[in-house]
Amino acid sequence: MTAKLIDGTALSKTLRADVATRAAALTARGHQPGLAVVLVGDNPASEVYVRNKVKACEDNGLFSSYDRYPATMTEADLLARIDALNRDPKIHGILVQLPLPKHIDSHKVIEAIAPEKDVDGFHVANAGALMTGKPLFRPCTPYGVMKMFEAYGIELKGANAVVIGRSNIVGKPMALLLLEANATVTICHSKTRNIAAFTRDADVVVVATGLRNTLTADMVKPGATVIDVGMNRDENGKLCGDVDFANVKEVAGHITPVPGGVGPMTITMLLVNTIEAAERAASNA
Repeated sequence: MTAKLIDGTALSKTLRADVATRAAALTARGHQPGLAVVLVGDNPASEVYVRNKVKACEDNGLFSSYDRYPATMTEADLLARIDALNRDPKIHGILVQLPLPKHIDSHKVIEAIAPEKDVDGFHVANAGALMTGKPLFRPCTPYGVMKMFEAYGIELKGANAVVIGRSNIVGKPMALLLLEANATVTICHSKTRNIAAFTRDADVVVVATGLRNTLTADMVKPGATVIDVGMNRDENGKLCGDVDFANVKEVAGHITPVPGGVGPMTITMLLVNTIEAAERAASNA
């Protein structure tokens, strides 16, 4: 049995078409949705992500401002820039690309973003609201994964779901969203003894560790849904995820490829969050 591929690229196109329609409607009312992207330093991976985010905005009718600063920028200057963006009515979402240079406290920077413009969903107010099931914004990657489950008709109610990874960006919010969808959730991580004991009983496995081959075929229950959030390179420099894709796809029922799985969804949900922020601002105007 070969797993059915969950095509993040195709699903993204559908969702982005909806974003473009909503953006056009808002713009017609004089409220063009705006996203501010801030990059500090010269991390090549971050530059690629930021370029893709800016392009996605332009392609779908959103206004985008892109601030690029040298790695020597002070924390005070960055906080001052965020304060200015918080007060700018043309900007509905603010995204500070992580990681930041070591002398800048990323927690302090995220907390400086106004919660109603925190389209990444990382602010403590949004993270806390997610805990109570009432977030202003859901973090983009887990939100995108939930859209994949929905689009492919994957039943979460009563399902055993295992999340491998406990980051604030993916693992923890992913677990909360699955819980909200009535799954029974287990979180595994680097200190978990015998991860396979948990995954072999799982109907759904989401892997977000940043380590190749975290999940192998012998760890997967036949017919399970496997979501690979990882982004690594193999020994030939080819993009790959955290899952041993070639072998796991022979056991799983559904699986996301890397590239073309979760990646496109993350940027798409950033656009969706920005549109939601703009719609809220327009209704309060």
